[in-house]
Amino acid sequence: MAAPLLAQLTGTASAAADEKWGTISEGWVEVRWTGEVQAELDRLGAVVEAVAPAELVKDSSGSAVRFPVRSGKGDPSLKSPPKAEGDGVLDGGIAVRTPTGRARVVNLRGVLRDGLASGECEVNGLDVGHRSVFRCAVSEGLLTTSDVPAGRPLKVRIDGVPLHPTPEALEVYTATFGAPAFTADTVLARVTAERVYTPPKQ
Repeated sequence: MAAPLLAQLTGTASAAADEKWGTISEGWVEVRWTGEVQAELDRLGAVVEAVAPAELVKDSSGSAVRFPVRSGKGDPSLKSPPKAEGDGVLDGGIAVRTPTGRARVVNLRGVLRDGLASGECEVNGLDVGHRSVFRCAVSEGLLTTSDVPAGRPLKVRIDGVPLHPTPEALEVYTATFGAPAFTADTVLARVTAERVYTPPKQ
């Protein structure tokens, strides 16, 4: 659900929104989970794998999964990033192995509205929809853009956006896995995203 930040992680946009939104190409989203999440994975005996063309990244800072962006549209709101909105589709996915089985999550689609990320995906062949999965602290990310004339495609990157679980997400998680060691104030992951944004025609 990372694609929110590509203006960005899905749902169906209205026709009016389609007309005012630009398009996204040549993008990727990297989701780097925190130590709190890794501790929860260890508690469950879970191992995360990437489903190609997504890639698993491991370095001195921890672990992450990087997803190519298949398509997207939105308004990155460069003058006020917290107002960014849009939807997108990621290529690849993740697989989570536990002592009791394996869950394969692909066809990740997401939508960002009012700082909340929701989405849809396919889990072991079944379509699953989620409302208000993450609260995205976009204002805490570092935004950089290429210097091009107004109206031309430009490269946009945002680094280190914290993702917090929503109360709805915590409720579903608790019902499935038991009470976690984190709360709605816990940063579960930090998202970095880069893409070429083409503004809508005026």
